[in-house]
Amino acid sequence: MSSGAYVALSGLRVRAEQLDRVAADVANAATSGYKGERTASAVAPRPSFDSLLQAAVDVTPSPGRIDFRSGALATTGRDLDLAIEGRGFFVLDTPAGPRYTRNGHFDRSADGTLIAADGTPVAGENGPIRLAKGELEVESDGTIKVAGAVAGKLRLVTFADEQVLEREEASRFRAPADVTPQTTGGGSIRAGTLEQANVSVVERMTQMIEVMRGFEALQRGITVLMTDVDSRAISELGRR
Repeated sequence: MSSGAYVALSGLRVRAEQLDRVAADVANAATSGYKGERTASAVAPRPSFDSLLQAAVDVTPSPGRIDFRSGALATTGRDLDLAIEGRGFFVLDTPAGPRYTRNGHFDRSADGTLIAADGTPVAGENGPIRLAKGELEVESDGTIKVAGAVAGKLRLVTFADEQVLEREEASRFRAPADVTPQTTGGGSIRAGTLEQANVSVVERMTQMIEVMRGFEALQRGITVLMTDVDSRAISELGRR
């Protein structure tokens, strides 16, 4: 196989991964608290092939970078729809350990526990928050009152470098075991509001078209290299 075909094949692999990431952003454009992901590619030389190929260079995907900028805030009027204005994450108590999210679409379970949409308990500063029946009020510092009585306070955390977080689900992240979140420097809570995804559908659709065109161009290049050029070389050599 020619060196050009190797490069084109590695380029196809990169475009396929980029397409997957862009498609994930488009699919989650309506997911509260979702953060888009930026992609790039890098050159990966292969010195061991130098003696066989004229240009042994692969194209490889570089690690994606999650865009943690805040999304727009949308008013819902629902008491348990909460948004963080500024930095910070809500904490969810999962069986696998704490998880972090900006998606504040919460509810209460049958026993009154404050939970995320999938039933995971939302962490308070002193453990799970249980809500009795009555008029609900959420203050800007995360304190939750029911009928005027304090039911608990939401635990909000920040990270010195948010890029250490790894996406686990659409709007849910986990931190490495050696990273400790901070309980200071967080933003304020706005009740009756949700943070929208920070993804522009128009931008991502434009990017998707560009990636698909690049994919198609590489496919045509491989066809030329492996069909037309190779067949012509075989034909010429056969005449000698």
